Amino acid sequence: MNNQITNVHIWDMDETLILLKSLLNGTYAEVFNGLKDAQKSVEIGEMWEKYILQISDDFFFYEQIENCNKPFLEALSKYDDGRDLSDYDFNQDGFSPPHDDINKRKLAYRHRVIANKYKQGLHNIFEQEMMGLLDALYKMTDEYTDRWLSSARALLEQCLVGNEDPTVGNTPAGGIVNSNDAGFQHINVLVTSGSLIPSLVKCLLFRLDGLISYENVYSSWDVGKLQCFQWIQERFNNRNVRFCAIGDGWEECEAAQAMKWPFIKIDLRPSSSHRFPGLTLKTVGFYFSIVYGSPDSENDEE
Repeated sequence: MNNQITNVHIWDMDETLILLKSLLNGTYAEVFNGLKDAQKSVEIGEMWEKYILQISDDFFFYEQIENCNKPFLEALSKYDDGRDLSDYDFNQDGFSPPHDDINKRKLAYRHRVIANKYKQGLHNIFEQEMMGLLDALYKMTDEYTDRWLSSARALLEQCLVGNEDPTVGNTPAGGIVNSNDAGFQHINVLVTSGSLIPSLVKCLLFRLDGLISYENVYSSWDVGKLQCFQWIQERFNNRNVRFCAIGDGWEECEAAQAMKWPFIKIDLRPSSSHRFPGLTLKTVGFYFSIVYGSPDSENDEE
C-alpha cells in the first residue's frame, strides 16, 4: 500500500508570491511609514505592468483572446485536434469569441502554443539584451522590497523538496517533486484572480515558471476561487492528499474555510512573520498539522 503523502500548496499571486498592485497604488510603501520611496514604488510597478501587457499581446495572443478568458490552459483541450501549427496563420484564421466548436478549436490552438512557450521560457523568446533589462528590473524590485521576490521563490523551492534547504533535492521544472526518502510528494499550484494569460506571463517574468507548471495555473477571474479550489481537490484528491492555501485576500480565505483547508494569510507589514521574507516551511508545516495532524503519527497508527 502506498502511504506517500502529497502536500498541495495553493498560492495566490498578487501580494503573495509577487508584489504589483501594492507597488502601483502605494500601499506597500505606506506600511513602512515613510521609509520607502513611494514614487519609486509606483515607477517600478508601472514598468512591470508595461512589460506584462506588451509580452501578453505580442507573444501570447492576449489582444486576440482577452475576452475569452478560461480558468486554465487545458480547459478546451478536447477541441484541439492536434494539427501541426508550424505554418498556421493565427492572424488570418478568422478567430472570434468561441461561441461555436470551430472557434473553440482555434482558441485551443492558441492555448497549445501558449503552453509550449511557457514550458520553453522567456529566454526562447527574447535576445540577451531584453533578458538583461528584465533581470535588472527583477533585481531592482527585489532590492526595493527587501528580497520579497527571491524569498518567495526560495520558499516555493523548499515546499517542492520538503526541506528548508532546497539544495538537498533537485527541483525539476513542472512544480511537482517526489521526496521518496520522506514519503512525501509536493506540488505548487497557483490560483489567481487575474485573467489567465497575463498571469502566465507574470509567472515567466517573476521567475516562477520552473516552480509552477502551466497545468497548475488557474484563473478565478470568471469562476471564483472556491470553484478553482474544488477543481484542484477533484484533480489531486485521495486519502493521503493534504491541501493548504496561501494568500492575502478574503476570497481565498473564505474558499479555504469552505473546503476545510488550512489558510495562511499573507501580511505586507514589515513586523509580520507571514510575509516575504519571513514565512518559512516550518510555519507552513504547522498550518498543515493543525488541520491534518502529524503525518508521522498517522503512519505510526497504520
